[in-house]
Amino acid sequence: MTTLDRRAPLVGRDELLADLASFSAVDDPEGSASVLIGGDAGVGKTRLLLALRDRAVAAGRLVVVGHSLDFGDSALPYLPFSEILGRLQDELPAVVDTVAQTYPAIVRLLPRQRVRVAQTTPEGVEAAEHASGADDRSSRSDLFAGIHALLEEAARTQPLLVVIEDAHWADQSSRELLSYLFARQLEAPVSLVVSYRSDDVHRRHPLRPTLAEWSRLPTLHRLQVGPLSEASVRIMVHALHPDPLTDEQVRAIISRADGNAFFVEELSGMEGLSSAATLPVDLADLLLVRLDRLDEPSRRVVGAASVAGRRVSHDLLARVLAASGSDARDLDLGLRQAVDALILEPRQAGSQPGYAFRHALLSEAVYDDLLPGERARLHTAYVTALRDGSIPGTSAELALHARAANDIETAIAASTEAGDEAMRVGAPEEAAQHYQSALEMLGPRAAVEVGLVASAADALVDAGDAYRAVKLVSAHLTMLPDTAPVESRARLLLAKAESAFTTEVDFDPLDLTTSALALIPEEPPSKLRARALMIHAQSQRWHHNTAGAAAAASAAVQMATELGYPGLARAASLVLAKVADLSGQPDDAIARLQKVLGEAGEDVDVEIRALHQLATVHFGIGKFADARRLYLEALARSKASGRPWSPWGLDARAVAGLAAYILGDWDDVLAITDTSGEAPPPLAEAYLRSVALDVEAGRGMAEVLDHIAAVRPFWERDGAMVLYCTTAAIDTYGDRGDLEAARDFHDDSIATLHRLWPGSIMWLRVRLSALLVGQIASHVPALSRSERAQWAALGERHAEGNRDFAASVSLEGASRVEARAWYVRSKAEILRLRWLADVQPPSSAELVSAWRASVEAFQEMGHTFEVARSQTRLAAALHAAGEAPEARRLVTVARETARRLRAEPLLAELRTVAGTTGRRGREDHPAESVTLTAREQEILGLVAQGRSNGEIGRQLFISTKTVSVHVSNILAKLGAAGRTEAAAIARRQGVLQD
Repeated sequence: MTTLDRRAPLVGRDELLADLASFSAVDDPEGSASVLIGGDAGVGKTRLLLALRDRAVAAGRLVVVGHSLDFGDSALPYLPFSEILGRLQDELPAVVDTVAQTYPAIVRLLPRQRVRVAQTTPEGVEAAEHASGADDRSSRSDLFAGIHALLEEAARTQPLLVVIEDAHWADQSSRELLSYLFARQLEAPVSLVVSYRSDDVHRRHPLRPTLAEWSRLPTLHRLQVGPLSEASVRIMVHALHPDPLTDEQVRAIISRADGNAFFVEELSGMEGLSSAATLPVDLADLLLVRLDRLDEPSRRVVGAASVAGRRVSHDLLARVLAASGSDARDLDLGLRQAVDALILEPRQAGSQPGYAFRHALLSEAVYDDLLPGERARLHTAYVTALRDGSIPGTSAELALHARAANDIETAIAASTEAGDEAMRVGAPEEAAQHYQSALEMLGPRAAVEVGLVASAADALVDAGDAYRAVKLVSAHLTMLPDTAPVESRARLLLAKAESAFTTEVDFDPLDLTTSALALIPEEPPSKLRARALMIHAQSQRWHHNTAGAAAAASAAVQMATELGYPGLARAASLVLAKVADLSGQPDDAIARLQKVLGEAGEDVDVEIRALHQLATVHFGIGKFADARRLYLEALARSKASGRPWSPWGLDARAVAGLAAYILGDWDDVLAITDTSGEAPPPLAEAYLRSVALDVEAGRGMAEVLDHIAAVRPFWERDGAMVLYCTTAAIDTYGDRGDLEAARDFHDDSIATLHRLWPGSIMWLRVRLSALLVGQIASHVPALSRSERAQWAALGERHAEGNRDFAASVSLEGASRVEARAWYVRSKAEILRLRWLADVQPPSSAELVSAWRASVEAFQEMGHTFEVARSQTRLAAALHAAGEAPEARRLVTVARETARRLRAEPLLAELRTVAGTTGRRGREDHPAESVTLTAREQEILGLVAQGRSNGEIGRQLFISTKTVSVHVSNILAKLGAAGRTEAAAIARRQGVLQD
């Protein structure tokens, strides 16, 4: 956009330009705004942005532009922002230097820091390495904050218009940085405008979910550039064509261009245009017709430039053409003719002067027109020019050209370098693509490249796709030849086991680690054996073998320490801390974890895991506020290291949401799990959505069952989602009176959890049982006697399961607080079911005692909602026992909590308990001489159903004696001799309706 083409007029866009100028606030010297522009390729987005640029410049704004390029699987992270930083460094070097002192991470994105440079080894061998800081991991949070701070600081010097073009080609990291900038307000006068090709964003395009999230941001304005009208096309054609055209020729352009401004421009520039002319119908043919007007040297220049992509530096293009025999004069003449023909235009290529095709489709058309042999030779020339580092370029570029040139060895090395570079700047998604590309090119040889396989698996796990990492390592294990070194097999076995700890798998990691240890010699001690012992300890812990886990982890710590690998020793210490927690020694676990955190230093991986584990210990002992704080700290460090979707970061975010739910901060649950403005992997999005389900169910939200259905396909990947879906489904189906659906969902979930977590779900069964029995109890009074007996029998089966649970585990100790609360609650719900079903009902005193225990257990746990729900049901039991004052007090307390949480189903239950619910519709049609109270109408309705006084009392949580008094009053008011007659009279007089 620094070189404008004034030949194409801006027509038919006045209203759109006015909207764009208004939304972007470019005319306001203090204005700040964000705008997203979509439209088909060639429809006129860039021309519209050029007009906006003119307005911005006239208003005194500095315009900086960043472009995304189509590198396919070799995308360079943050490329458009590198271009923007380069321009700002040229225009405002003092501002960039000042901000870089506070946020040094932004230096990594400066163009000169991202090119390959030639270095000579002591032996005199030329090696290509990345400039400055190759071994450091950039902090993503510092990088994002630094870019934000730089834009603000620059805008305080001069208002800015920042344009990002072609976001459909943006890499994952650039998309996330854009999400950050969109979501976080810019206080200084910065207008941020981003464009993308809407016709390129197909169903599986990585930008598609991001666009959906961006559309929810209230501060982001969206504009769509549609086709030009026929009248506008006519004006444009006449302005572009040097000679008058017949109406037939104009109509031909209109019909073929279909309102696309770029098509119009290309068609209008053709010679010999007539209605009878045979013209190609697709864009590539149109572009190649224009190319025919160039002489052979110019076509060679344009063809060579197309191999580089949309833009190329002058030096690189000159080197490539020189390799094919063109001299400097041919290059200059060819470039001049291509520029004059509006095919190429002068443009900066990174920090170097260069050229760009006026449209990306033009570059693609030229490239596609090259013969296969021409393409291969040109790609080879690019490899030669880039390989020694004397011409600035990136490893991603080198990998792209080497692969196309069939220079597999160079492509493998460059792809590996590109993966390493992506990991250094916190872009695991791109790193995984580069590593896997290298593995694909290695073919059968990939099986022995265990280091590369492990790197790819690590990147996939960090990117939030542990399941794919397991599949990758499994495939390479199968490919590993029998002649491969035993250490190679051991490393792959360990990589597979380690990846399995963060996803559901159909194999036992303990088998893998046992086999790996058998392959690694005990003597001499080695780093590989120490690592194997650590992963073996994790496998033992996975099996709840605390003694075996402690022994293996202790051996790993000792060996790693003796060999001088402190990071590995700290990682093994985390397993010892987990063992202490599982053994009921939370204080010991906390002490160990705090020691690891104090020694972590720059070891970000260990720091994140230690924070996560420390939060988990606090969660287990009921210190949910501390747990939430620590989980969010772990999440922040995970995001800062560029791995927001890694297992530790994702789980920290999810369980922070669970802690907020227990604490009664339901709005915070929704905020924590909201992924608006982000592009999470599908599994991560489903996991976070599942955490919010209990809030949706607790508030009675209509869409909760749809959200459960959306999460359910991911059950086999993570058992935690099964639990979260089930708790929400039981309450939702139960609140709607669909007990069969609640029971079936419960049973299906238990079967799934047994398969995924064999032997590990005893207390989870108790929790789900308590919820299911509670919903059954709430609805059983409205059922027939035989149906009540059937549901009561189901409750008895759950009571038997509770007894088995209590006999198999100890519920004492701080770490058992949650299991103990649900066990006590389950017993209270079973007694409540018996009472309301009138099947071996307990005494009212026994019922009150059980619900007092439930309230106390959840108060000890600190579960705000379940305390209120237990208080509600205790109040009902107290009503039945004749202790009305205390019942009213509990109703008031529980109602206050329910209102704060906006828990509508609980509020409805409270209205029933308080006697204010009901069948008030009957009051609308009273008999002229009969007036019944709301309670009397409620009791009369149950009398008409044939219920006994005892059954009515249990359903309404009032004493049988109180029911008897009400029935006597009803008979007297209606003048009825008996219960059946009273129902008949009430129906005739409109007091009772069926």
